[in-house]
Amino acid sequence: MEMTLQLTIDCAHPQRLVAFWSEALGYIPEPPPGGHATWRGYWAAMGVPEEELPAGAGDIPESIVDPAGQGPRVWFQQVPELKATKNRMHLDLKVGGGRDVPLAVRTQRVTTTVERLVKAGASVLRITDEPDMGQYAVQLQDPEGNEFDVV
Repeated sequence: MEMTLQLTIDCAHPQRLVAFWSEALGYIPEPPPGGHATWRGYWAAMGVPEEELPAGAGDIPESIVDPAGQGPRVWFQQVPELKATKNRMHLDLKVGGGRDVPLAVRTQRVTTTVERLVKAGASVLRITDEPDMGQYAVQLQDPEGNEFDVV
């Protein structure tokens, strides 16, 4: 049996997170299936009743994909409730290169990535700088408050 992995993230503003996470992961907004100008048009063709779709849903992509086709699809599902507590699961963006790479190089890679993501809308929550342990990591949150780490 074939299985693929999709990450689904509940959010209030899918398009905002599509823009942010496309930048963070190097992904692209997922185009609608062939023959359809929008996802909303595709859903209508598949018989999804208009009243079941939130205003604006599917007018522009609400999911992102790895342009190389290797990573999982990420879908930003619009929900009415706001995030209330800490994530029970989070993403680690591993940009440092692992423990075989000198700590100074890993730190610079993490710092460069964090600067780029802050410009894209992330907020820094905590910096873990433990040179004696060979560790440098930054915990951030995306524009809707979902925590993730850059290591």
